[in-house]
Amino acid sequence: DDLVTKIAVIESRLCAVTSIAERDRKDILLLAVSKTRSAESIRQVAELYKELGENYLQEALAKIASLQSLDLDWHFIGPIQSNKTRQISENFAWAHSVDRVKIAQRLNDQRPSHMAPLNICMQINI
Repeated sequence: DDLVTKIAVIESRLCAVTSIAERDRKDILLLAVSKTRSAESIRQVAELYKELGENYLQEALAKIASLQSLDLDWHFIGPIQSNKTRQISENFAWAHSVDRVKIAQRLNDQRPSHMAPLNICMQINI
């Protein structure tokens, strides 16, 4: 499949929708999810998008290592288990679906001090 063509179609739709909503396209973050994609496929997309999401930690760590020469912001988008917080805090810019204070605290405490603070999206059941 031609990822560049698919991305162009998505980008076109996004531009149309933002125009209708009277929003600036630059205000909308399109997160490219790399699940099941090879590092080489991601490399193609990385020229257009610097924000990549992954929900399988081991797969993500291999991709992050393989693509470390690129300036990418990695988002962990899957459920987070306590035993994986250190690796997430050390390798990702974002953690989505944080559903417990305990997990948020562990991510914060395990974030290396030389790195920018981890961005966290809390999931709250109302």
